[in-house]
Amino acid sequence: MHERHDNAGPRLLRDPEPEELLGIILHYAVKIANERSLDNVLLLMADMGKQIVVADRCTVWLLDEQRGELWSKVAHGVSELRIPLGSGLVGHAFATGEPIFIDDAYTDKRFRDVLESGALRTDRLTGYRTKALMVIPFRNNEGEVIGCYQAVNKMTPSQTFSERDLRNLSLAASYSGKSIETALLTHEIEETQREIIFRMGEIGESRSKETGNHVKRVAEYSYILALGYGIAQGEAEILKVASPMHDIGKVAIPDSVLKKPGKLTDEEFEMMKRHTVIGYHLLKNSKRHILKAAAVVAEQHHEKWNGEGYPHGRKGEDIHIYGRITAVADVFDALGSDRVYKKAWELDRILRLFREERGRHFDPRLVDVFFDQLPALLQIREKYADQK
Repeated sequence: MHERHDNAGPRLLRDPEPEELLGIILHYAVKIANERSLDNVLLLMADMGKQIVVADRCTVWLLDEQRGELWSKVAHGVSELRIPLGSGLVGHAFATGEPIFIDDAYTDKRFRDVLESGALRTDRLTGYRTKALMVIPFRNNEGEVIGCYQAVNKMTPSQTFSERDLRNLSLAASYSGKSIETALLTHEIEETQREIIFRMGEIGESRSKETGNHVKRVAEYSYILALGYGIAQGEAEILKVASPMHDIGKVAIPDSVLKKPGKLTDEEFEMMKRHTVIGYHLLKNSKRHILKAAAVVAEQHHEKWNGEGYPHGRKGEDIHIYGRITAVADVFDALGSDRVYKKAWELDRILRLFREERGRHFDPRLVDVFFDQLPALLQIREKYADQK
């Protein structure tokens, strides 16, 4: 922000000079152009818009055509916001393709009903005071409206947004428009990958009659454990998507072994162990980071901290963290679920086993995380419980 001080002392903000404006746009344009995460593009665009028009708050909204909604990301680690396509000032600007300027939300008559049910209602709940509002639609290369900038409260002495703000923010949107389309395409590809991976994981489980919500629970457990272990959120999300593929190699194991209700012979167990290597070879040649992570999970989720696991007898930190985390998630869920060869264990018995296997089967630090996160894990187990 650009500031000055008058004689009385309070800080006042000013609009950027043309060369400062160009510097802001170029600074963010480079960052946005190199960013492939759609969430991060939206956050960078919001920060850029806030500085360009000197607003207290700025949000970027995008169209979700499939769901008929507008959505936005307002902060890292915060769930996305979603509103019906035709609702609010943003919905109106999106539908008309025209910008909206409101100098004072409390005296504006044209959008009285929308403001009463939106900004003014929120003000009453939060104590915030909304004054000036500006909503600007932006378009893709085909000229279609794909989203809107929304700025709240101009922080200069005028306290109102201007035609200059409209031009400057429109310029900023055009700079980042191509990056938005690239990020949207990447987002769509990754959503498709997630769907395919999840369905393939379910296929692997259903062949061994491990049906229901097993893969969904393992995915959620893995995510919670990864965050608790200190893994960055983006990487934890990759593991969450990849972990349902841990048993994909079971598609190649004969039914006589996979569905046997009793104890496996030594020969049958050797055959069963092959599902780890088979899964790895199915996935290892992909250049997609999610599928590469799934290959690691498939291969290493039966390795043990003490080196007595399979297929390669890796030990300690030689086992990839993805494998170590999925091992905890998979065993916790498997023990608590009915299987063709056993009944579900009681929770106390499962927890006793994890204490006993700390530093043997499982990474000791990860077992500590498991117990720290147990309430959240049990909530997931309840939420995605199999129907009896």
